[in-house]
Amino acid sequence: MSDSISVLVVDDFSTMRRIIKKHLSGLGLTNIVEAENGLKAWNIIQDQNIDLVVCDWNMPEMTGMELLKKVRTSESLKHIPFIMVTAESKTKITIEHGEEKLTDYIAKPFKAKDLEEKIKSMLQV
Repeated sequence: MSDSISVLVVDDFSTMRRIIKKHLSGLGLTNIVEAENGLKAWNIIQDQNIDLVVCDWNMPEMTGMELLKKVRTSESLKHIPFIMVTAESKTKITIEHGEEKLTDYIAKPFKAKDLEEKIKSMLQV
């Protein structure tokens, strides 16, 4: 994959960020930015050119859903693919609000292969 692809990994647990980064690196993605909560992620998304967000659902300061809503309501950012990482059930994460659509999700615990397939699909590689 290209070094020019920028991925933002958002999770309040550094261990989970490290695991996701490892899988991204295994796909050849090296431009990986980290944030420990949705608020910091929102600032990064506004300041940097992010191509994909991999975000935890439940975090302090701003949840993954709150971040998703902000991204989807921004005309210049709403195109960014968004994978939600969650321990919640599929029913709970169903998004029904117009532009606030989740691109995809993956449930914890997840298999590396499943995450990698979702990322490849979103980045069309």
